[in-house]
Amino acid sequence: MISFVGAGPGAIDLITLRGQKRLADADIVIWASSLIPQELLVHCSEDVELFDSSGMTLEDVLEIYATRSEADIVRLHSGDPSIYGAIAEQIDFLEKNRIEFEVIPGVTSASAASAVIAREFTVPGKAQSVVFTRIEGKTSASIPPGETVENYSKVGGTLAIFLSGAMPEKLQAELLGPDSVYNPNTPAYVVVRVSWPDQQIVETTLGELSKTMKTVGATRTLLVLVGEALAGQGEKRSHLYNPTFAHRYRKRSKQGDTAGRPTGRSKRVAD
Repeated sequence: MISFVGAGPGAIDLITLRGQKRLADADIVIWASSLIPQELLVHCSEDVELFDSSGMTLEDVLEIYATRSEADIVRLHSGDPSIYGAIAEQIDFLEKNRIEFEVIPGVTSASAASAVIAREFTVPGKAQSVVFTRIEGKTSASIPPGETVENYSKVGGTLAIFLSGAMPEKLQAELLGPDSVYNPNTPAYVVVRVSWPDQQIVETTLGELSKTMKTVGATRTLLVLVGEALAGQGEKRSHLYNPTFAHRYRKRSKQGDTAGRPTGRSKRVAD
């Protein structure tokens, strides 16, 4: 069995229980030392066979799948495999060769960053959408027409921008393009190696973004968060727990009137 496992953002206890179990049971683990801290391998057995994919090609990895398919293999991906994990080409190979596999999700660095800065990405009146994207660089041919940071800046919402640390000026220019809904005062965060012991979390604004990105001294494991939601809730509250808003589990009531309404306490269900 081949298991694509999301390693999470880096902290050894931010991997799922299922992912941790797959690591413990694995005969072979393929991981990238450039993106995943070695400490995560503490979950592996002592006799596990390790392959560092940071120096491997796709063909090198597929050869292991093909020649060792009887083994329990973990392909450990940083964050969540569905976000810039390059698993699609691996899955195509496994499906064509009828090799059994599974995908186990992980915590993204964006989710971990949201937790560290204690900011929700979707806030009423400020942002109802979150876009995971990156700027065009050496692999610009991979980006479909229209899916640019500049175009997303015209829509707004919260942007989590990956793989763009080496182009601070270009990134800032696209975020503040002529038709952008953002402005120089729009909140932003520059996040490096979130949840690692040496993590950096720098609060800034779009007007200072390029300068801030240059000061952190990192490009590879850098994440940029942008959007008005990063400023916090503000005056407008969510409908979900507003007493004037009704849904299938709660009747509408007058503001502040809690008489006769459920407290939200659940009854214990008998065995």
